[in-house]
Parts: sequence; structure tokens; C-alpha cells
Amino acid sequence: MTDLEQRLLKAIGITETAAQVALGHFRNSPDIETKADQSPVTIADKETETAIREGLACAFPGEAIFGEEYGHSGEGQDMWIVDPIDGTRSFITGLPLFGMLLGYLRGDRPQLGIIRMPALGEVYAGGVGIGATCNGDKIGVSGCKELANARLFINEGDKIAAEVPEVFAGLVQAGELRRMGADCYPHALVARGLADAVFDFDLQPYDYLPVSAVVEAAGGIMTDWQGQPLDMGSDGRTLTAATPELHAALIELVNA
Repeated sequence: MTDLEQRLLKAIGITETAAQVALGHFRNSPDIETKADQSPVTIADKETETAIREGLACAFPGEAIFGEEYGHSGEGQDMWIVDPIDGTRSFITGLPLFGMLLGYLRGDRPQLGIIRMPALGEVYAGGVGIGATCNGDKIGVSGCKELANARLFINEGDKIAAEVPEVFAGLVQAGELRRMGADCYPHALVARGLADAVFDFDLQPYDYLPVSAVVEAAGGIMTDWQGQPLDMGSDGRTLTAATPELHAALIELVNA
């Protein structure tokens, strides 16, 4: 195994253990706090991130970690990035579409990513030169090249409609099939070849960098709305597409 393959295997095991922490709180009415940015957080978010951090510290002693709940720890340019419960609003309302995200960065670029869906029993994983899998089986993006034929997810549609209504007006008329969504799962469906594209909005690095590693390992493309590669300084507006042709059409649409 290469170093990345070994890291990915260990990281999958860490998320498997941490998923049990999250599931122990799911649909059990955990106490809800409101963070400074008005987003909700529960004891499940905090305990799950703690479990992931403990697993990483054991498997990769001293390596840097950046997580949604507890910020930055450790040293070095290379870094693990963690979103313990991606979709806390889904979690607290009993919707099983919350995820768990773990990524590994070298410099500012994602090398590995894991999208685990604890309540669905699915784990999507991939990395540079490794390819992508769902529950261990190889996956890949669709071959959709035409916007007119695309199965499109619009994530955070309420925010897009409020902040950039002209973009939202174009999105709701685009593609062959449109679904409103949120969080990481629509991106996983692009990696699996079941959806073709996702527009997303108002994300943080721990939301998009682990996901981008999985999408790109599956053969897809994930950039910002201007088509630039994603890094820690991206503005949180992302576009996932199955093919370069579809990506180009969506870039044109969102910037029209």
C-alpha cells in the first residue's frame, strides 16, 4: 500500500468508530446550542469530533487537525480536516441525511476524503491516485455532458435565493431534473454517478475540502463558482459536476 492508501484505511476505521457516537444521540433529542454564526450545535457534534480527534491522535500522533467544533491543534503544513456532523439541522430533526466528513490536506490541497452517512450505513472514500469507493465498491461519476440532460441538486436554495436571486432563477430552470438539497450527500451521489451536478453555497473548508477529494477521486470536478480550485481560502460557493463539459456549462450559467 502507498502512504495515502494506508492513511485512508485507518481514517475509514476512525470514522466508523466515531459514527457510533453520533448514532447514540440520533433521534434522542440532544440539547441544542446556537453558535455565534447562528448555526446549531449539539453534544453529538462535540462528542463525535472528540472521538475523531482521539482516533487521529492515536493513528497519526502530533499531526495537525482542524475541526468545526474545536478548531486547530497540532503542527505542520499537512492537516486533517473534520466536520463531525455535516447537517446538524437534519440531525436534530431526525432526518437520516446528516454526514460525517474527514479529509487530509497536503499544503492547501485535499489528498484524501471520506463522506460517511452514519444513519444510511454508507461510506464514500477516495483520494489522489486511489479512486473512489462506496462501502468498498468502486464508484465513478456519470458521463453527463449536456446541461439539458443533467440531474441537478441545488443546495442551500433558500440562501441562494436570498443572496443571489438572479442565480437562483437560472438554476431552477436548468437541467432535466432538479432537487433541492443540503449538506454533503448530494455531492456523494455525484461521485456515485446517480446525480450529475450540485450547486452549493455558504460552506466552510471542513464542508467542501473532504467532499472535493471524494468527488475528484471518482472522476468529477469540484470548484468555486468561478471555476477555481478549492482551498482553505475559498469563498464557500462551490460547484460539483460529473464532466468538464457539464462543469463549463454550469460555470457559464452561474456567471451569466
